Order: sequence, then structure tokens, then C-alpha cells
Amino acid sequence: MKLLYQQMLAFFGVIAITLAIFGILMVRSTSNTVWDNSFDQLEEYTDVLTQRAVDQNTYMINAQFIQNSEEILAKQHTRFMIYDATNQARYPQMAQGTRPIATKYWRQLKKGTAVALPELTTNPQTGKQQSLVIYYKPVFLSGKLLFVIAAFAPVDNIQSAINKTEHNLLIAFFFSMLAAVVVSYFLARFQVNRINRLRAATHQVAEGDYDVDVAFPTKAHDEVAALANDFQDMVGSLRASQAEIHRQEERRRQFMADAAHEMRTPLTTINGLLEGLAYDAIPEESKGESITLMRNETKRLIRLVNENLDYEKIRTNQIALNKRTFSAATALQGIATQLHQKAESAGDTLTVQAPDTVMVYADHDRFVQVMFNIIQNAIQFTDHGEITITAKAGYHQTELSVSDTGIGMSADQLKNIWERYYKADPSRKNTKYGESGLGLAIVHQLVTLHGGTIDVTSELGQGTTFTLTFPDEATAPSQAPITHTAK
Repeated sequence: MKLLYQQMLAFFGVIAITLAIFGILMVRSTSNTVWDNSFDQLEEYTDVLTQRAVDQNTYMINAQFIQNSEEILAKQHTRFMIYDATNQARYPQMAQGTRPIATKYWRQLKKGTAVALPELTTNPQTGKQQSLVIYYKPVFLSGKLLFVIAAFAPVDNIQSAINKTEHNLLIAFFFSMLAAVVVSYFLARFQVNRINRLRAATHQVAEGDYDVDVAFPTKAHDEVAALANDFQDMVGSLRASQAEIHRQEERRRQFMADAAHEMRTPLTTINGLLEGLAYDAIPEESKGESITLMRNETKRLIRLVNENLDYEKIRTNQIALNKRTFSAATALQGIATQLHQKAESAGDTLTVQAPDTVMVYADHDRFVQVMFNIIQNAIQFTDHGEITITAKAGYHQTELSVSDTGIGMSADQLKNIWERYYKADPSRKNTKYGESGLGLAIVHQLVTLHGGTIDVTSELGQGTTFTLTFPDEATAPSQAPITHTAK
């Protein structure tokens, strides 16, 4: 059975049961009300007869007053009887088929308790068995029972009112059921349409199309709306993941091309020189220079392989950090001394601003590797400019920065600088602008491994600033895990 019909039957069943229970309670309430009203009326009549139809001093019955009352109430078919203290009928006299009040009721009446009941009895006027509603009221004088006044009316009148009420309720129930069918259909259709919307979106996502929108209005707060919103969040995550996978695939292809390019150049050079030597195409006086060039290219290949291996070991946490606290100023001054000649040849001014009191907690060799790569990178991309290296103590960390006035980078270039073999544009793929493009990728991994942070800001033509933090010994993890390779 389709969900639409299941929902429709469920809604219809709930409405039908509710209406049925309401109808039964209504009939019972109406019946009780009609009976209670009938007994209340008979009680009022007996009260009037107690005051007007019986002389409690002479024990005489005013039959004329009772007859007049019966004539007034003729349309209600109400009649009266009066019994004396011996349970004998005193009014009406000579009534055929008259019988005394039943013993169990007479005992209650003698105790002063009025009795109201429907009873199958003989009509005093017709002598026929008839269902009547009867109210017995005892009359006492000085604690002694004088009379019992009985007022009775046929049940037919009461039952007719009850039947009419039941008939009206039955008609109302029939039309309510028709309305319930319509209401349950639209309610079920509304719920099923929302589920079908989710089903269609699921099929669309399964086909690889993540451009779906199933979020319901904010005013909807039921479980289906919550499911739709969660599904929309999931689709958003899948869309982002798909975009990241696509980006990573493009980077993987670019990485393979860059790696092949970086290794093909020295291999081509070495192969050409070897062929020249093999066929005596190189003059004798140039053979020493050729061998030196081959050795340099071989070292470059070895360096590329080692850097790749080093990067993978760092990325997979296969290296151990030997952390200790040392002077940041001393380490930075040592790096500046090593790179002084390279900066001078580029016309750059290299300045270190680090108080002797600034300490850093890190693996000394890896710290030097990180800062050496960043400062060397700044020199490579700065021509006749200034490079400033600063270090200061922060809150439970050491803060360092390397700023240059070089060529800078665009926002798109900044997104990929931590990728292996990435260079900002093809024109920089030469030794002037770095050999492999692995330096910053390794830097990022090493800083992450220390539990620190590294950020970069840059603007084309204005320069670049690298900002690093290394946590102190009290807050630094033993060795932070690396969860990603790109920033």
C-alpha cells in the first residue's frame, strides 16, 4: 500500500475514532440530561402537590386541584397518584389495576428518601402495562409518614427526545466523516509530497548532482523538516568535498607534471653530456666542466628525492622532534649570516630584530630549516628591497615574522603556496625562484608538527609577510598530528 493511503487511513482513523467517542459521550450526556430534567420536573410537581393538594391537618386530598393540574399537563401526559401510610392508593379512587409501591422502594420512602425510577407498571387510567418514569415523594408530619405522592409520565416522550438527538448526531457524524476523508487526504498528501521531495533529491544526489535544495521554511519545525535541513547540510558537505576532491585531483595532476618536469631537466642535461662524452663531441678542455655540471645535476636530483622523502616522513609523522628551549635571536642571526651573501647579491638588506631574551621551544635543526626556507624564499622574490626578521615573546608562545618588499602574490596564488611543487606562475620555474617548490610545503608541515601556526599575507607588488608561532614548553604538545597537507 502506498504511503499516501497509509497516511490517509491513519488520519481518517484518528478523526473517525475521535468523532465516534465524542458522539457516544454526547448521546449518553444528552440521555442523562433528558432523564434528569424529567425527574426534576416531576419533583417540582410533587412539591406543588405537597403544598396545595394535601391538607396535612385533616389528611384530606384535594382531588379537584390534582385533576386541574393533570389537565394543564395533559400534553405532557403527566399523571399523579397519592398513597397513604399503609401503601394504599388514595388518589385516584377506584383506579383499576392499581398496585402498591414495591416493598424495596417503600422502605426507602419510610426513611424519608425520595425515589425516582423508570418502571414498567400499569397505567392507572388505561390499566395497561406501560413504561413510565415515576417520582415518589414522601410527606411527613412530626416524623410520621402521612402520604407518598407519585408523579409519573410515559417514557415515550423522553425516548422520543433522545431518539431525535441521536438522529441529529448520526447525520452530523455522516457529514463529519465526509469532511474527515477530505481533510485526511490533504494532510496525507502534504506529508507524502515532502517525503517525495526528499526522495527525488536523494536520487539526484545519487546520480552525482549536488545542486539540490530541499530545505523547508524556517517556520517548519517537525521531524521531516529537520531531516530535510540535515539532508541539505549533508549535500552542502558533499558539494564541498566534491569540489575539494576535484581541486586535489587537479593538484595531483599538476604535482605529477611538476615532479616530472623538475626531474626531467637534470636528467636531460646529464644524458646529453654523457652522449657527448661517449661520441667525443665535447672538446677535451670542456670535459672537466661537463663532469662538474653532471655532478651538480646529480646532486640536484638527489636533493629532489630527499626533499620528497623528507616531506612524506614529516606528513606521516615518521620523524621525531628533539625539542628544547634555545635563543631565537642566536638562531636567527646564524641564518642571516649564512644568507648574507645571497641577499647581498640580490641587492637586499637583511635585518634581524630579535631581543636576546626571546626564547623558542622547538627542535633546533627543524626550526633552522623552517626559518632558512622562509628567509631564502623572501630573498629569491625580492630584488633590491628589504627583508625584516622579527621575534618576540607572546602569551605562552614565541611569535616570529619574515617580511619582504618583493613582488608579492595574489589571493589565488596564496591558496596553493603550501602545495608541493607549486610555483606562483610558470615564469618562476627556474633556479632564480627556487629549485623544486617543496620548501614551503615542508615548512608548513614542520610548523604544524610543532603544534604551531603559520600564516601569510601578501599583495602584488607590495611584498609578503610570513607570521609564525611556536608554543612554549608548558603548552606545546609532544608532537602534534598533521591532519592536512594544504592550506
